[in-house]
Amino acid sequence: MATQARTPDPILRERFRAIRALTAEIAALLSDADATIQPMPDASPAKWHLAHTTWFFETFVLRDHVPGYRPHDPAWHYLFNSYYDGEGERIARDRRGMLSRPSLDEVRAYRAAVDEAVAEALPGLPEAALELIELGLNHEQQHQELLLMDLTNAMHASPLRPAVWPRGQVSNVSTSSPMGWCELPGGIVEIGHAGGAFAFDCEGPRHRHFLRPYALADRQVTNGEWLQFMDAGGYAEPGHWLSDGWAWVREQGIAAPLYWEQRDGLWQRFGLDGLQPLDEAAPVCHISLYEADAFARWAGARLPTEAEWEAAAAHADPHAGNQLDSAGPVAPTPSAGNGLRDLFGNVWEWTASAYLPHPGFAPAAGAVGEYNGKFMSGQMVLKGGCCATPRGHVRASYRNFFYPHQRWMYAGLRLARDL
Repeated sequence: MATQARTPDPILRERFRAIRALTAEIAALLSDADATIQPMPDASPAKWHLAHTTWFFETFVLRDHVPGYRPHDPAWHYLFNSYYDGEGERIARDRRGMLSRPSLDEVRAYRAAVDEAVAEALPGLPEAALELIELGLNHEQQHQELLLMDLTNAMHASPLRPAVWPRGQVSNVSTSSPMGWCELPGGIVEIGHAGGAFAFDCEGPRHRHFLRPYALADRQVTNGEWLQFMDAGGYAEPGHWLSDGWAWVREQGIAAPLYWEQRDGLWQRFGLDGLQPLDEAAPVCHISLYEADAFARWAGARLPTEAEWEAAAAHADPHAGNQLDSAGPVAPTPSAGNGLRDLFGNVWEWTASAYLPHPGFAPAAGAVGEYNGKFMSGQMVLKGGCCATPRGHVRASYRNFFYPHQRWMYAGLRLARDL
């Protein structure tokens, strides 16, 4: 029996238009060369992000649910598949920067063609296809953040340190309030997505968790506090570090967060607005799990667990805070207000929890089931979103995950301690 189509929600149609437009807006100022380079294996070229997010809609919506649809270019299926083994062979991730062709203009034309085909097909799509569009939009929002992360890395690789969005030099005049602590009672809490709205499969099922009483810092750790850690020899004292972290520091010569540079005795940070004076009141950013853990030990504290963080954020507004609203330079900004703040936005917060399945987790059927579950090994959970996360994309149950050594994402930390 055929799956019945339903009239698509006009909000879904508008969200499709707006989200796809924001991705194009982020890449609007890039040259073909800007969009092709790949400075490291973890960071994909901008052109590849533009094409891969389009490939998702073409493959899982148009190919699978629109009878008679003909691919824009069948050869591109190999180029723009990411990690879906069920979709066949693909170009190696560390070779994406070799895609001098198709050109950036050809990729933009590909996006336009697929957008038009999806818009035309929407009135007759079955429920399963509309659910895939919702998944694809959330997937694209993830790639908007990745695109900004990877652009920062690509521009930093240039000796010219160019700004994607030039602006006047930012003054380093802000100050932060002393760090405070918010005590939380613990007990039996529920974490994980409760249903009723979109969530990725890895966010559920909702389940109970027991927490001992604990405290969370009322804000994220700042650049100024990180400078104190550095001045105290934080990167030179092995007693602060996990064994793997200390080996990483020595092997890589790590002595400061990524994108920090010292010129004429003053620290600067590189971002999508070029080199700027380091704002000591802003949250520290671009640090690894190893660095976050070492700082916490030095400070006489620890990192929160995923369950502690999520329980504390259960009633916070996920739409608030410094998050992405439009194309342009993004950067963490100093915290303001009282109480437990900036749980959403500014920087992703490392937790002490491994990225593992929640009890009862089952991946989705088919190729889209490869989206999250296959990566539940060796990675750590981050919570809360950042300045490059599209507003409205995250929630308390959202689980980001990276390997402990990675730090090109907008990652920082919030301290925790036992009571």
